[in-house]
Amino acid sequence: MSALQRRTFLASTAAGLGLSGLLQSLGPLSAADVTIDRGIARFSSDIEPLVRFLEETPQQSIIEATAKRVKTGLSYRELLAALLLAGVRNVEPRPSVGFKFHAVLVVNSAHLASISGPDEDRWLPIFWAIDNFKSSQARDVREGNWTLPAVDESALPAANQAEKTLRTALDRWDESASDAAITSLVRHSGANRVFEVLSGYAARDFRSIGHKVIYLSNAFRTLQTIGWEYAEPVMRSLVYAMLNHNGEPNPSTSDLEADRPGRINHIAAQNISASLAGGTIDDVATRDLVRTLHDCSPIEASELVAELIEKNIAVQSIWNGLFAAAGELLMRQRGIVSLHSVTTSNAIHHAFSAAKDEQTRKVLLLQNASFLPMFRDAAAGRGALNETHIDELAATQPPNHSPTVAEVFETMGKSRKEASLQMYQLLSAGGNPQDVVDHARRLVFLKGNDSHDYKFSSAALEDYRVLSPPWRNRFLAASTYQLCSPAETTRPLVTRIQSAIG
Repeated sequence: MSALQRRTFLASTAAGLGLSGLLQSLGPLSAADVTIDRGIARFSSDIEPLVRFLEETPQQSIIEATAKRVKTGLSYRELLAALLLAGVRNVEPRPSVGFKFHAVLVVNSAHLASISGPDEDRWLPIFWAIDNFKSSQARDVREGNWTLPAVDESALPAANQAEKTLRTALDRWDESASDAAITSLVRHSGANRVFEVLSGYAARDFRSIGHKVIYLSNAFRTLQTIGWEYAEPVMRSLVYAMLNHNGEPNPSTSDLEADRPGRINHIAAQNISASLAGGTIDDVATRDLVRTLHDCSPIEASELVAELIEKNIAVQSIWNGLFAAAGELLMRQRGIVSLHSVTTSNAIHHAFSAAKDEQTRKVLLLQNASFLPMFRDAAAGRGALNETHIDELAATQPPNHSPTVAEVFETMGKSRKEASLQMYQLLSAGGNPQDVVDHARRLVFLKGNDSHDYKFSSAALEDYRVLSPPWRNRFLAASTYQLCSPAETTRPLVTRIQSAIG
């Protein structure tokens, strides 16, 4: 049992949403309703009762019970906040920042799906995520019933020492010191400062196939919606997740494969003299990068990206290549590993875009390049990869009859490869990508049964917008290998949710 799990002191986070409005929607509370075990992290009084409601209501009745509260005034924002905090308190991001912990990771993806969907479907993703949380909560109970402990208030560093202490603790992979330091930093610094520090560490190692940086980006994006006042427990959980090293020796004193590219790229980034600003858009350079990533080593990948930066190739062209390579891996082997090459690239791109420090941004770019061959090798360990090249989609001749969006998705149920060709033909002929996105989201609402359905679709349907036109259509075409198809079974939970919310 770790030091983080042993701490037993009380704590509370800052007050957030208006208490009176929330209480009106939730009704009266008894003394038992607000009693919580000592030693367990407790939230502010405005949100604690709602978190307890999500924790304690049985899965077989949680949808209907939540719907009643929504109908009597519970807001979407309050529900989103409570869902994130319930997951953070009740689901351990160990032994891997994935599996059952997807209940937390998927919250932002469900939120993105909600705000992007049609009005009649807006509640479906968040209610699905609530049911998913209950499943993960039950699994966590079976695996030991971990709960986020209260803060050890006596261990917190002074405000003016919090950032330095945190960096030192993260460098040493010191769990207890990191927990205390991140708590102090959150209490005394704003979101931007905290993000700037953590973005330098979340992608430093390849453990958990990208879920550490996925958690970083998703956590901050959700907090932008629900409010930074809820950040303390989320950031403690995030740091706890980031420091997981699978029971291996302490990475700070070891030379382990998962850490090696990060150490090399940190030094390489310092040696890049060129700025990331400006540069020339170069599709030839993008294609060369995609072709290199097809079979190169992690270090060869980051060395090429460093070379492109020094040659004044625009960062846009580099990201075109990274996203295209992630999409190509989907085409080479559909499945859990390749889809994470897309969701991880989405998370690193978000961190890259939000970070201000030039050195951090360079490291993130090099790390994304190194991660892609590592994803490829991990996928190859599960089975042979197809020798497919995403840039060869351009060589396909359009048919006499350009397929409709609905026809492309129907084809997905029969042949993902044929559907990708049809999708490329449709978009190349002037098809509206927004129609594709809308159709894909609707199918996720109806057919999605796994956290990855929401995580992948939210990432892919967001990322295609950041690609340059020559690569945008190829990336969307590659996404057909993983998006939901109409041939899949409509989930019974959808009918239950629709019935509950009316």
